[in-house]
Order: sequence, then C-alpha cells, then structure tokens
Amino acid sequence: MSELVARHRGLLALTARETHRVLKLWTQTILAPVISSLLFIVVFGLSLGGRIKQIEGVPYDQFIVPGLIAMAMAQAAYSNNASSTFQARFDRYIHDVLSAPMRTWEINLGLSLGGAVRALAIGLALGAVAVPITGVPVREPLALAAAVLALLLAFCALGVVVGIYAESFDHHMAVNNVAILPLAFLGGVFYSVDLLPSPWQEISHLNPIFYLVQAVRYGFLGTADVSYWLALGVTLACGAACAAWSAWLFATGKRLKP
Repeated sequence: MSELVARHRGLLALTARETHRVLKLWTQTILAPVISSLLFIVVFGLSLGGRIKQIEGVPYDQFIVPGLIAMAMAQAAYSNNASSTFQARFDRYIHDVLSAPMRTWEINLGLSLGGAVRALAIGLALGAVAVPITGVPVREPLALAAAVLALLLAFCALGVVVGIYAESFDHHMAVNNVAILPLAFLGGVFYSVDLLPSPWQEISHLNPIFYLVQAVRYGFLGTADVSYWLALGVTLACGAACAAWSAWLFATGKRLKP
C-alpha cells in the first residue's frame, strides 16, 4: 500500500490541492448552489405543486428534484474544472505540474477530481435536504450511482477541455451560460418531454443533457421518458468523448506546453 501511495504521490498531492480549493471556499462552491437549487424546489415544486398535482403519476415537487440535482451537479463539475484549469494556465502554474514526474493521465485526473468532489458534495447536500422536504424516493440506487458517475465523467472532463481552450474567464462562463444551462432547462428538468407537441418532443431527444436528466430521474423515481439504458448509454458516450478529448490534449501538450 505504501509503495502504491509513493508511486502516485504527485496525483494525490494535486488531488488534495484541488479538493482543498473547493473546501476552503465552501460557501461559494457548495453552499451557494445548494441554496439556489433549494429555491427552485420551493418556488416551482411547493408553489406550483398546488396547481400541477402530478406528472405521469409522480407528485410535481418530487418530479423536479432529480433534474435539479443533476443540473446543479453538472454545472458544479464543469465550472470548477474549467475555472481551475484556466487559472492554472493563466498563472502558469500548469507548467510546474507538467514538469513534475507525473504521467499525463495523473495530471488530467488530478485536475478533474476537484470538480467531482464539489459536485458530489452538492448532490449529497441537496439530497439530504430535498428528500425529507418533498419525500422523493430513491427507488433504484445502483442505477442512480451509475448515472452520477456518467455525469461526473462527462462534465469533469468537459470542464478541463474548456479550461484548456479558454482565453479568458468569460469564455468558460459563456459555455455554461449559453450551452449547458439552456440545454439543462430544455432537458425536461421541470416537465416531461412526452407532454410536448411535435416537433419539440423530437427536438428534445437531440439534447444530450435530456438523457442525463432521465438517467438520474430513473434512479430516483424508477421511471423516465426514455429507456434508462438508452439514457445511460448516451451520457456515457458523451462522457467518453470528453474524456478522450481531454486525454488527447494532455498527451500531445496542445495549448498546454509553450
């Protein structure tokens, strides 16, 4: 065990640094997203729940919880890794890491794990509060765990990729504000896409975040707008593509090495 730790000392140190960065600013990195999502639950779930009783047999306040947790975790994983990677490039700290006796996959993984810790902390905190408030069940815990892992793979890797390409903080914020957030809202967080008329229902199926929301929703409620395996497969495929892109950038040193 000690030999394994010594062999990956650089990875452990980089992971500890990224995790410390998240925990040191926990009021911004964890508490603020949790409060924002809880406000969505209160405003949309408890308020509109009096008017929208159920969607497909599920109470509305329970229906929106899985999507809100998925959206909060995805944004956290992406934003954390994009800002951390960009800051490392901007401060030229990344050059010290690249020159360390570490494999490229260790550097890539170390930079990614900070976002995973932040996203998991937000997801657990939201679940701990939302479950007793709304009574939302967790009917398929193993399916939920697989969906969360696929979520982390996709958005942690995407954050690192965008952080490498970004030329300013505005660039990685634009990806979140222009792409991730709108696609999340249009991915069935607050409604079932089966209720949409054509062609909007078909267009919704082109949204990759739709499948992420459905995979997480199935883990909680045991039901979704599409097959769980299709939703998980699409999410894993997107995650694998982002991870491969990130691995290629570190292997070639593109936009990382002077």
